[in-house]
Amino acid sequence: MKYYLIAGERSGDLHGANLMKGIKANDPEAQFRGWGGDMMQNEGIDLVTHYKDTAFMGFLEVALNIRKIAGFLKKCKKDIFAYKPDVIILIDYPGFNLRIAKFGKENGIKTFYYISPKVWAWNQKRAWKIKKNVDQMFVIFPFEIDFYKKFDFEVDYVGNPLMDAIDAFKPDPDFKKKNNLDENRAVIALLPGSRRQEIINMLDLMLTVQPHFPDYQFVIAGVKNLPSSLYQKYEAVQNVSVVYEATYDLLAISEAALVTSGTATLETALLNIPEVVCYKTSGISYAVAKKLIKVPFISLVNLIMEKEVVRELIQDELNEKQLVTELGAILKNGSKRETQLADYSTLQSLVGGAGASERAGALMVKYLGKTD
Repeated sequence: MKYYLIAGERSGDLHGANLMKGIKANDPEAQFRGWGGDMMQNEGIDLVTHYKDTAFMGFLEVALNIRKIAGFLKKCKKDIFAYKPDVIILIDYPGFNLRIAKFGKENGIKTFYYISPKVWAWNQKRAWKIKKNVDQMFVIFPFEIDFYKKFDFEVDYVGNPLMDAIDAFKPDPDFKKKNNLDENRAVIALLPGSRRQEIINMLDLMLTVQPHFPDYQFVIAGVKNLPSSLYQKYEAVQNVSVVYEATYDLLAISEAALVTSGTATLETALLNIPEVVCYKTSGISYAVAKKLIKVPFISLVNLIMEKEVVRELIQDELNEKQLVTELGAILKNGSKRETQLADYSTLQSLVGGAGASERAGALMVKYLGKTD
């Protein structure tokens, strides 16, 4: 069968690649085309557009690029028509993918959605549109089952695909040596994100803590889909290093981490590394988001646990004083470290084990009539 996948972010690329493995296990003749990144390309997708060209963060940033986004939508629709897939598989990325879901419905193309948009966090009425335009939804959080029931929409809960990536991860015992890191100095990881705006907004703020912790080395998780020039000035700072495309290995050697809000906050917790969650965007985007968002937390860790497990420093709270205080509290002998680690144990049991990608792939193939 022919599958058209659309992932518009780095995390979607990871989950899309693992989903492709799950589909291929149940449909060995599967053909893939679509939008994503390097990981999906390595799994064999015929890549139309890389997510590095389409990732816009925040309401203001989207508004400023509205014509460019409209061009991407037109390009995508035209390509779907030309490819004639058996199914469109949308992976998170709601601003773009919900429009493609409507397009699919209007043109009689079966549409699956893998990893629900966070409609439970804001603008919940979008769930009616999802029910109308999506043939089958595959969700990764248990509470999403009950949420969609309120809209009379039966969804499939498959578990969290992050556990597939974490289960497959094997730490590199020579990671410090290979990256010229000090073998005798403890590490604090900085995960500023994978978008240009995130690096610009977050890294300078994160590194304000560096002079306050002279016994540590700070290591930035860099990504190669962004220009190396974004990181160059930080590589010149004493006790600061950058490693590329090795976030899990970096976390495995770290005592604690400062993490930009997003999927990485949950990955860090599932890898059992104490963290402080950081978030800062443009004033306009933040003002709009504050009015719309209906949940008490922004990090997936706290949302799943339904309480504050990790401290969230948002907008004006993200400052040197607060960062120093909260980071100090989760380092060894810090006042919050053991409590946070104990909560991580509960979190891991709630998220469950590996296998989400294979379960989702098997269900998709089944719904398409490939298997009984």
